[in-house]
Amino acid sequence: MKPMIYLLKSPYLLFLWLLLTGIFSPSTLAESRGEELFRNNCSICHGTNGSGGMGIPLASASFLDAASNQYLKQTIRLGRPGRIMPSFYWMPEADIDALIEYINQWRDTPPKNWSSRSISGNPESGAQLFKSHCAACHGDQAQGGKGTGLHFSRPTEIPVTATALNNQGLLNSAPDEMLHYIITHSRKGSIMPSATQLGLSDSSVNDIVSYIRSFQTPQLSKEKRYTEEPASLIINSPYSYEDTIENVKRAIVGSNFIHIRDQDLAHGLNVKPLPNSRQTIIYFCNFNFLYDALKIDPRVGMFLPCRVTVVEQDGKVQIMSINPKHLSQLFNNNALDESCDKMYEVYTSILEDASL
Repeated sequence: MKPMIYLLKSPYLLFLWLLLTGIFSPSTLAESRGEELFRNNCSICHGTNGSGGMGIPLASASFLDAASNQYLKQTIRLGRPGRIMPSFYWMPEADIDALIEYINQWRDTPPKNWSSRSISGNPESGAQLFKSHCAACHGDQAQGGKGTGLHFSRPTEIPVTATALNNQGLLNSAPDEMLHYIITHSRKGSIMPSATQLGLSDSSVNDIVSYIRSFQTPQLSKEKRYTEEPASLIINSPYSYEDTIENVKRAIVGSNFIHIRDQDLAHGLNVKPLPNSRQTIIYFCNFNFLYDALKIDPRVGMFLPCRVTVVEQDGKVQIMSINPKHLSQLFNNNALDESCDKMYEVYTSILEDASL
């Protein structure tokens, strides 16, 4: 028994023993990493166990029957611009593979391996068929249900917003064969009927697929779609802590925003303030702008009402805020870019005016 006692007392040898006995394998490590990634990045919308919520249920057999690994990878990479699904363009390839391996544990059958070949159909005929059978839910231009797909108060038994079929993230992820399969078999648990229930022939399904594909535009490269933006805007102030706070308030009013209140950064948090530091959050808002932005995408609530933080650490005073241009890339919603650009100008103007 002595060798075993020594084995268990050595963390490295214990790990090696677990590998050799099969109790702990490299695949277990990959699954654990995938589970961690899913919990941190996906579960907030798709549910802890993939059962769905704000996002579609990924553990659904009907979804997984159609979703190839390549489709999952492209979807994670590109997201759904303008909808609730962000782009994880920054995620390393190994992490995406670990995520997909974790999702694959919910499969009952091996993933499909769709061909990339185009389906030959008549898009003009498909447009008429789409208008008759699909547009009621997916929109007259395949734009999907109204909004981003996010419903804060959606009852769980009501299906998620109909898919935006003209979405470039979808079109650059789903091959024609996959679209054909979904239209033919429908999605169980949704209100979408199958082609068989609608009395559509295989040729008619080809026409609908060709019509949907006609919305695709050339895929932009990562370099053209994304630019490096810092998460925060930070500027040094030549003034005292108290004067800087007053300068920020004056700059807020000068930018046609309303000063709401001030709050200590650690207020309500079970944290100890940094030694020799003072930290104040200054809240402000323009309610017309807020309402307009929320109509476009409710995720802007993450940084509204607006906030500027003034920090004094060891006699050095800094003014800082979140960078809306960084958030706009995470949101992946082109319709929101203009609002984020406007807020970037507001924040930079306030920070500069307060430090002049």
